[in-house]
Formats: sequence, C-alpha cells, structure tokens
Amino acid sequence: MDLRHCLFISAVCMVLASCSSDDKKPSVNHEAANKTALMPPFRFHKAVEVSPGQTYDVVSWGRGSTVVGSFAILHSDSSGMKYTTTTGDLDGTITDVYNADMDTDGNPEILIQSKGKDTVNYAKIYAFEFNDNTANKLDFPKLSSSQKKGYRGDDNFYIKDGKLIREFPIYDGNDKAAKPTGAKRQLEYSLRSNDFTVKQLSKDSTVVSDNKPVVKEEPKKTEKQKKKKRSRRG
Repeated sequence: MDLRHCLFISAVCMVLASCSSDDKKPSVNHEAANKTALMPPFRFHKAVEVSPGQTYDVVSWGRGSTVVGSFAILHSDSSGMKYTTTTGDLDGTITDVYNADMDTDGNPEILIQSKGKDTVNYAKIYAFEFNDNTANKLDFPKLSSSQKKGYRGDDNFYIKDGKLIREFPIYDGNDKAAKPTGAKRQLEYSLRSNDFTVKQLSKDSTVVSDNKPVVKEEPKKTEKQKKKKRSRRG
C-alpha cells in the first residue's frame, strides 16, 4: 500500500469517525444516526460485512459537482490485518450497494448502483469481484435496443436467489413527453466466469398482488369488427 492510499484511508476514517461521534447528546436516535450527513467532500458511505472480519466500506467523494466524482471500496480484512483500496471514476450519485456471490465461487461481488441524468434518469452498475485482497473489475452489460425501448430510468435493483434483478417502468416513448404505460420490464442478471448474462423475465407486464406477472393481451375484437374484416376480404 503506497503513501497516497494510506493518507486517503486515514482521511476517510477521520471523516467517518467524526460523523458517527456525538458527545453532546446522551441519547441516540439510531435511525437518524444511520442517515448522518457526511462531511464534504464525501457524499456516500455504506459498510458491507460479507463475513466476520471481512468488511467493505464504499464511499464516494468530489467537490464542485454533484453529478461526477469518484468512489472507493475500502476492504478491511481484520483477521489477516490486511487493508486494500479499490477506486474508480463515478458517473452520477451512488444510490445503493449490493453484496452477492452470483457465480457461487466463494468470492464476493460488490455492486455499486449510481443514478445519473441526461435526457433520462439512467442507472449504472459498477461491479467488482474480490478474491482475497485482489479486486477484479466486471463489465456490466448495457441495455440492448429492445430492452431500452420505452426506458426512462427509475430503476429498481435487488438480489434474489443469487441473481441481480432489475425492474423499471415502461413509457410510450423515450422523449420528455412520454407517458408511463403502467407496465414494467424485469431483467435478470447472472454471472459465470466473470461475465454477465442477462435475460428478460417479464413480457412487459404489470404486477398484481401475488407478485405474478400478468401479460397484457390484445383487446378482443367485437363482432362488428370481425364482420368488417370479413367484408374486406370478400
């Protein structure tokens, strides 16, 4: 670990410690404490403990802009007394961090979700797999042209059965005038040999109370429409 990383980690520790300490208040509201604002230039912090002694602190920082910056994953191997830092450029703001072992190889993946904005509120995933103290960057696939049809952002991600699920509402267009159709698109991401695969679970469906997708059917034609169609054929 070089001097630059040592100084950076020291600064982060000081900021996190200052945010979590409060000697003037005898009682602590734990819900409010978890939402304590970080000191500039830091914007986000979440600690992910994947196993006893193995913690990944994810932070973001940057001055002068709220739409670009950098992120860092601070891996603390307290049992082995090893500490490593993984950094990268950040587009947008971090909204959440997920931990998974999608390829069931025993090595955890840390997935950072950010939210950016150009013509839509788009989502981006920064993915890393950690093998001991080595970080391997994973390329998260972009939406295909068919998956992007009617996309206006507002993504919802979650881990289910070891897979990353992505859901977002579908609009009747991709411009600012587009209106929500009431349907949503649901994608499932898997990982094998450090490569992501994706498949669409929904058929642009809506969700009912039992969480089962209901495929939208074409409206049935009336008897008058059927007669009209037969007369055209004749």
